[in-house]
Amino acid sequence: MASNFGRILSSKRNMGILSLVGAGSLTAGFLLTRDQHVNAGAQVRRKYPPSAEYPDLRKHNNCMASNLTPAIYAKLCDKATPNGFMLDQAIQTGVDNPGHPFIKTVGMVAGDEESYEVFADIFNPVIKERHNGYDPTNMKHPTDLDASKIKSGQFDERYVLSSRVRTGRSIRGLSLPPACTRAERREVERVVIDALAGLKGDLAGKYYSLTQMTEEEQQQLINDHFLFDKPVSPLLTCAGMARDWPDARGIWHNNNKTFLVWVNEEDHTRVISMEKGGNMKRVFERFCKGLQEVERLIKEKGWEFMWNERLGYILTCPSNLGTGLRAGVHVKLPLLSKDPRFSKILENLRLQKRGTGGVDTAAVGSIFDISNLDRLGQSEVQLVQTVVDGVNYLIECEKRLEKGQDIKIPAPISQFK
Repeated sequence: MASNFGRILSSKRNMGILSLVGAGSLTAGFLLTRDQHVNAGAQVRRKYPPSAEYPDLRKHNNCMASNLTPAIYAKLCDKATPNGFMLDQAIQTGVDNPGHPFIKTVGMVAGDEESYEVFADIFNPVIKERHNGYDPTNMKHPTDLDASKIKSGQFDERYVLSSRVRTGRSIRGLSLPPACTRAERREVERVVIDALAGLKGDLAGKYYSLTQMTEEEQQQLINDHFLFDKPVSPLLTCAGMARDWPDARGIWHNNNKTFLVWVNEEDHTRVISMEKGGNMKRVFERFCKGLQEVERLIKEKGWEFMWNERLGYILTCPSNLGTGLRAGVHVKLPLLSKDPRFSKILENLRLQKRGTGGVDTAAVGSIFDISNLDRLGQSEVQLVQTVVDGVNYLIECEKRLEKGQDIKIPAPISQFK
């Protein structure tokens, strides 16, 4: 990502940097050196010493609070990315939201691609903790979108009701939702819908702007469970993601309603492939095909996705780095879910469970949303195969319990294969 520091500044960046360091610091052609960018914040914010600005994190349970020391804060608090994004903006959501005593949140966000480099002294340990030991200083993240490698990807549909794969993608050169201006957010929308308009065949579809859709279109999207709401969670609002809502937000889906793209929600884009039933391989094939086509169309217009070999695809929350992928199924497990070994089985299979209504919801009718636990350090193919193998094991356990037979806790699988 270091090469990004030399790019020509947009008008927004020019204005921001001019106000930070003064016109005299700009070199010919409105370019700043890397050091001028990174140290720009010191020109505007030093009224009190870093020790006086250090947040009170004594009651906090998030990864940021666990890793941010006074020394790291002092080292980073005056630095800024080329967009003018600063440390206090990155950690604000973790400062304002102490977290749940039993559920450890991340506690910080990136404002742009360069955040992960400029503030690496705090992002790297947070990433290592959140991703179970993945070390971005010396590990490389694999990417693999070859869906033909998936084996046994057809689930027993007496148990699996629906299958889905989702991820996020960010447009290089534009700020992420916590820090973007209105103009940048609108540019994200323009770039994405221009690319989506070029999709053909079973991927062809239509974009629905949240500011322009009719009541009928809105109701239909609600009925299809496609419409996302304005963020109300303090974790998101404190990170600045709900600003100017619903300006430049929208939803695109193909005509078959099996390939979906959210624009400017928590990330620049959320890409989803889904369908009823248990054909996870077909869902993943559509997912890979759609992603690759959208990337090709974006590149034709001179844009590209944020990606690097250490962190994979760059997204707003460190929890979604790497693949950003969540492959999940809604599966009925009335007997296994009551077995005391259920949680340990999921843990050893590197799976997580949710209610079908989302992270904080309970299961209804013994139907669970089961998905991969990991995002970073394994490829898309590896993670989808983990879900396929794991869910097939859960179904086999359910069948054995139906017959009055015993089940076993499987041996733990390795996260980094």
